[in-house]
Amino acid sequence: MFPYSEASWSVVDGAMFMGWGTALPGITTLIAAAICVFVLVVGQSSEAKKSSKF
Repeated sequence: MFPYSEASWSVVDGAMFMGWGTALPGITTLIAAAICVFVLVVGQSSEAKKSSKF
């Protein structure tokens, strides 16, 4: 469903993406943040193991 009275992209005047006005942007941001934290933790533990050998 197009949120404007006219079904044309020329009437769109700002950001428009799936999930706008719902919890989807917040949920996906939370998932992305969790993935980033996971990668940082795994990377830090890997580097700590490698540096402890020296």
